[in-house]
Order: sequence, then C-alpha cells, then structure tokens
Amino acid sequence: MAAGGGGPAVSPMATPSWAVRIRGADGEIAGAGILLTPQWVLTCAHVVDRTADVMTAEFVGAVGHGVPAVPARLERDAYVPETLDADGDPSGDVALLRLERPRPAEETVRLHRLSAPNREVRMYGFPYEHNGGIWFRATAVGVCGRDGQVQLIPASPGELASPGCSGAGVADSDTGEVIGMVLSGQEDRHGNRFSFMSPVETIVRHLPRLDPVTTGPSAVDPQLRSTADDILPELLDRPFAQRLAAWLRDDGSQVKISVVRHGDAAREATLRRAITLADRELRTPVSVDRASLDPPGTVPSAGGHDLAVYAEGRTSAGIAERIAERLGLPHPEEAPLERIRAARAILNLVVVGVDEAVDPLGVLDLLDVLRADGSRLLLVLRTAGDCHRRAREQLLTGPERGRRARLVERLKEITGPLAEDLRERLAAVAPQGLRPLDSDLVAAHAALADLLRAAGAADHDGEGQGEALPGPGPDLARYERLADRVEGRLTAGVAALDRLRDRRDELAGRLRSYQVMHQHSLRGEEDPAVDGLYLRAHTLLRARPCDVRAAEAAVDAYTRRVDGHAGATGPVARDVHGARDGHGRGDDGRGARPGHGTGDGGGDGHRSEDGYGARDGYGARDGYGAQDGHGPGDDGRGARPGHGTGDGHGIGDGGGDGQRAGDGYGARDGYGARGGCGAGDGCGARDGYGPRDGYGGGDAS
Repeated sequence: MAAGGGGPAVSPMATPSWAVRIRGADGEIAGAGILLTPQWVLTCAHVVDRTADVMTAEFVGAVGHGVPAVPARLERDAYVPETLDADGDPSGDVALLRLERPRPAEETVRLHRLSAPNREVRMYGFPYEHNGGIWFRATAVGVCGRDGQVQLIPASPGELASPGCSGAGVADSDTGEVIGMVLSGQEDRHGNRFSFMSPVETIVRHLPRLDPVTTGPSAVDPQLRSTADDILPELLDRPFAQRLAAWLRDDGSQVKISVVRHGDAAREATLRRAITLADRELRTPVSVDRASLDPPGTVPSAGGHDLAVYAEGRTSAGIAERIAERLGLPHPEEAPLERIRAARAILNLVVVGVDEAVDPLGVLDLLDVLRADGSRLLLVLRTAGDCHRRAREQLLTGPERGRRARLVERLKEITGPLAEDLRERLAAVAPQGLRPLDSDLVAAHAALADLLRAAGAADHDGEGQGEALPGPGPDLARYERLADRVEGRLTAGVAALDRLRDRRDELAGRLRSYQVMHQHSLRGEEDPAVDGLYLRAHTLLRARPCDVRAAEAAVDAYTRRVDGHAGATGPVARDVHGARDGHGRGDDGRGARPGHGTGDGGGDGHRSEDGYGARDGYGARDGYGAQDGHGPGDDGRGARPGHGTGDGHGIGDGGGDGQRAGDGYGARDGYGARGGCGAGDGCGARDGYGPRDGYGGGDAS
C-alpha cells in the first residue's frame, strides 16, 4: 500500500497511483477520486450521478503507459449528499464507489488524521484544461462552517481548484499523507479565490466504515470524550458551557485558564461535552441535536480545537510527543520539544489536568513555547494552587503585560513622532484628496490613555473557580487593530503630503528656470503682463501651507506665456545659452548669426572664426560664460574673465571674479538674481530660490 501519496521512492510531483479520474455515463469527466482499497474509491457526492447504473474510474497513475478504465457503481449506504443548515453552512458531500474489478493493493493510499491549519498542501485533479491531471498547491488556513470544513488558499491565482478537481485527494506537502478531500473551488463577488476540503476526521464521521483505512491517533484522548451519563440535563453548567464554546469559536482570547475540581460532576461533564462537540470526528447529529442540553451559545463549531490532551500522570516530553505527532513533525530522533520549537507550528490545544502531570512546570514551559508562536491554549487545572498561579503569570498575565506595554509604546510613537511628521507636512502643503485624520488621532490618544490607566490593574478570576475571564481591562486586540488602522492611515498621509511637497519643489525649479529664460530674452525690457503671472505663481509657491494644485496652474500659465513670447524670436529667446538669435535659429548657419556663442563668429555656425563658436572663445561676448568666453585669453576655448563675469550666466552686472562675482552666480537678473548663489542674498536672492525672500529661506520649506 502506498504511504501517503505514492511512497518515499516516488517523486512528490509525480502522478500518484491513488489518483482516480471519474467519468460519468456520458463519458465526460465528472471529477476525481481517491483509491482507498482495491475496490473502494472515495469521491464527492456531487460527482456521482445517482441516476446512472455505472460510472468509469480511470487510473492515470497506474504502472505502464496505459490508463486502465474500470466500471464503478455507487455504494448506496455510503452516500452523504451535501446539505445546508439554517445558516447556509454546508455539510456532507462524500460518497464511495465500488469497482467492478479490484486494483493492485500497492496503488491504494490510507487517509491520515493530521492537524490541518496552516499546512502547505497539494491536490491532484482533472480540470478541463488539464484533463490528464495536474497538481494544485494551496495553504490550509482554518475552519469554516459547522461541519469542520477547511478553507484552502491557492498558492497562485491559477491554482484554484476548478471543475474536475472535486473529490481529489489533498496531500500534506511535508509528509505526503492524504489528509482530506477537495470539495469545491470558487471565486466570490470580490474576486477572492479559494477552495474547500473535508478533512479526514469529517470524512470518517460521515462514513465510519473508513476508520479501518485511516491512520493517525484521534485528536481527543479517551478520558476527555463524552460518556453516556453526560447527557443528563442537570450535568450541564450552562455559563461554563457558553464560555467554553466562545473560546472554541475563537472569541479573540489566546489563552484561557479554568479550574475544574475532581468531584464537580457538572463542570467535568460540561468540559467533556464541549471537547467532544468541537471535534470533527466525535461530533454527531445526536450529540448536537439534543434540544434539552443545547441551549443557545453552548454548542461549539466542529474543528474548534486541533488536539485535546489528558495530562494526568504524563510527562512534559510525552505530551510534547503527542503534539508533535498530531502536527506531523518528522525526525523522531530529535527531542519533541525541539521539533515543535523549530516548526513554529500553530494549533488550538486543550490540556486538561496540567497540575497533575509528572512535571507540571515542564508542561507550562512547553505550552509557553506554543503560546509564543501563536497557538491558542485552553488549560484546565484541578486546584487553584501554586501551579495555577504560575500558569496565570507565565501564560496569561505576564504576556498580557508585555503585550500591553508594546502596544503603549506603539501608540506613543503614533501620537508623538508620527503625528508630528504629519503636522509638519500639513504646515508645508495643503492636503488634496486626503481624508481628515483628526478623528483617528483622537481615537489613538483615547486608547493610549485607557491603556495607561489600566497598566497596574490586576487580572480577575471568575466565579471563584480561578478561571480567567474577560475583566474590565482594555480590549488589547481591539486597540491593536486600532493602532494598525491609524498607523497605516498616518503613514499613507505623510507619504501623500511628501509627494505634494516634492511636486511643489519641482514647480519652484521650473518657475525659476523659466524666469531666467524670460529675463534673457527681454535684455532689460519689462513685460508687466508676464511679470504679473510670475508674481502670482511665486506667491502661491511661497504660501504656507502651499496649495500645490493652484500653484501648478499658476506656473503653467506663466510658462505658457513665456513659451509664447520666446516663440516670436526663437525657441530659446534672444540671448539664451549664448546666441543673439537663439540656439537654433539665426542668419548665418547652424547655430545663430555668429555661431554657438555670439559676437563675430563666422557664418558657419558651430565652427566660428576664432574659437569654438565665436570670436573670443566658447561663449563669446554675451555667451555661456561672459564677455569673453569660458576662460581666459582672447582666442582660446574660453574667454577673458572666466565663467561668470561680464554679462555672466544670465547677463547683467556680474563681477569680474568668476563664479562668485558682484551680483552672484549669473547676474542682476540671471540664474539667482541680484543675490545669487555666492553673494548678495543667497542662493536665490531677492526673487530667487533661497534666502531673503527665497524658496528655502525666510519662509520655511
């Protein structure tokens, strides 16, 4: 018999021998199945056509090149159709087919009980596009519905189980064991895609005859199962049953600690009842439908726990081995606690009689490892003594204090530095399309105040039984969700405002460069209309907070007007970048009348009479550098005074000292205006980018 997906010698991605393709009487593929014995094939009830006498089972993983096809008939007493309860939760949908001719025993596989949540799994189905069979990968994420079905999240959008996959075996990726069967795959109205499987315990509950072909111990130790005497109405402690059912339905509390003393028949029976009803395999319609014993809120959903252990007389190592086995952890030569620690596995665990274990403190240390990794724990002790106090401190109150302290620090960061970052951005730029965040900050401040008030509050016992109940303290889970929400919104708001501030800076640079271009084109003339547009844009960019949208419109209006003015004389205006008539338009050639610069260069454009582009050098009289070019000399590459003299970078009254001269980097009206980069009033000067009235000085960025 193949062990869990074809045996260790077979590639995990090979076609499994137990995978069955099922065709209806019309010859079309109806779904998939799992070969459990030489004559039994497990599949979904909705795959089976009950009106047909015979279907066909095809064995695509059989040895050899052929695909044997065997007639198969429904086992009438092994057919459980899907039903829906009052809330629309599905149940059932399992069936067995009997083959007319048996298959080799080595092609079969056993089902295996294994804790399902958070496992990586594979399923082999026959969708229409891949009707020869294909593996799908997914992650089992948790229980849904009262039948204990498990939701599967596909590893990629294309791996959603589709028609042709119903009835496929679900194999655990780590162990290869078949731990369930695919029920369906669907996409909801929001575009979310997922599948569902029926785990082995649920299948065996619906079809008890499959117990002989199922391996793995039950999830519930025998001492914790309901007995015939437990059905007596007087043995139901209703408040206790409601609290147990709430935890088993995941009420948000990670750790619950209760005391159930020996001799308290009602609480003992209520505890066994809750554990039994929460188990997929032990839960039965009879146990659920006892109206006299099932008052509202006392019946947990199937799959509420993954394992229930009776600790009395057992060692912590023995309990750890039981947990490791349930989790399917390999390498038995290693200590079970180390395997659990390395796996970082998560499960819902019930441990009864913790204080009656051989080494109770060792059990608490084991449970603390599970708690730290995210497992949910229900601990039941027999007395409210030292072990109970240690359990509460180690597993409940201590971690809660740490959790509360971390949450306090996080809320301080949100209401302090993060909020200050937001205020700083709001002072610089006006929000556009950003939802107000005041109410979020108020909620965060209120949560912080509540947590600080409760910092010294003690935990409360319930009913004198030593049971940890929700006390009057703050709801940490709710405040954690609040912190997530507020932090996310503030972080997104800061990022959006940073983008606006960056856009403001880009607009300021654009405005400055266009002003330089316009001033060069005017050669000292004035244009009040254009100046008015510039002044409006400049004023809007200087405003705090800056309305970036309005500033952008004003800059656009100014640059369009400058472009229109420049178009009258050339793309770059009269004296820009070194030419009287522009870089590309002139009287004599490629560049402008005198060449690349100005002056008396030849009619040949780029190569003029005495230099690179003009009489006296690189830039010539009014060119890139100054009166006489880029550097010294009369006929060299540059010019007489240097980079920024004569008429400077932007024409005017620049000094004779190069880059830092008389009126700055360029000139009176140049790149930086009177107080340019190196002198006067700073990088931007009176009307420039920086100090006195500039972009970065005077009025904060």
